[in-house]
Amino acid sequence: MRLKILDRYLIKNFLITYVFVAFVIVLIICMIDYTEKVDDFLDKKAPLRAIIIDYYLNLIPYWINYISPLMVFIATVFFTSRIAARTEIIAILSSGISFGRLLLPYMIGAGILGALTFLQVGWILPIANKVRNSFEKKYVKQEFYFSGRNVHITIAPDVYAYLESYNTASKTGNKFTMETIKGNELKQKFSAEKIIWQPKKGKWNLQNYQIRTLDSLGEKITTGAEIDTTINLSPKDFESDYNLFETFTLPELNNYIDLLRSRGADGLEVYLIEKYIRFTQPFAILILTAIGVIVSARKSRKGVGWQIALGFMLAFVYILFFLLSKGVAEAGTISTLFAVWLPNIVFSFIGLVLYKTLPR
Repeated sequence: MRLKILDRYLIKNFLITYVFVAFVIVLIICMIDYTEKVDDFLDKKAPLRAIIIDYYLNLIPYWINYISPLMVFIATVFFTSRIAARTEIIAILSSGISFGRLLLPYMIGAGILGALTFLQVGWILPIANKVRNSFEKKYVKQEFYFSGRNVHITIAPDVYAYLESYNTASKTGNKFTMETIKGNELKQKFSAEKIIWQPKKGKWNLQNYQIRTLDSLGEKITTGAEIDTTINLSPKDFESDYNLFETFTLPELNNYIDLLRSRGADGLEVYLIEKYIRFTQPFAILILTAIGVIVSARKSRKGVGWQIALGFMLAFVYILFFLLSKGVAEAGTISTLFAVWLPNIVFSFIGLVLYKTLPR
């Protein structure tokens, strides 16, 4: 019964401290963000309701998720150092409870936060990001117009499309060519003067087209005024991809990764990193909570302030390490999966070393 009361006490106060830290940090971030963007809001006459509901109410969960490992670590150090300063931890350990058993309620609390984080990043946050990104594109970012010319796109293995130009407003492309190449041999060339998206049919209308097919028997050419056809290409491929990876739920993200792989397209690393990060974050919360308890459970002569400062320092080291690993992964220098998991692996090792070496 005593342990259950103690567990509830530690879990409750750990979670309350996390909520308090999250509220303070996110409030500061929102104030800084507003001072940076207020000119854009005024210039583009953003409605107050849209600023509050569409933007900031969706920005708050974004930042809570983004810096959740930092906030969990700070909350752990802040709460644990306070009860250590009041000699509560000494009393707990003196009663015969092991340090490993003391960690259990913290891990339960971290597990709750980790589960909520995974649910949020997998399904809830992408919906909020769609609304927030839409607001930013309208009132903060410059309006997007596809202006690329001589566009080359891989739309399937061995299938390559070319457009001289594309208009996003009319969903029309000029001088379209699609080639199927096996090895070094051209098997088929499909060309058209104009390609127009038909939203009701979900197909492309090709005008003044020519289909040239080559096989062992020779060459066959088919021409026509227009034809409706399905191509592994859509108007979305020419739309703004501003933070597109943030707007996919986990199933949508997996489907989009499969689509990029089927096309052999570049830029796959960004979406793989986003996918792997959604799985690493809950584990980061558990690891940093354990380290936070280990470094702050001992009553320090330097006071609570020193332990909180140490917590901030270690948390920022983790974030810096995470950003460096993410940059390496985006560059394709090492395996994306390994790069994303590397901070957790390293800090798990650091946690074990601290557990074995620090006096408690």
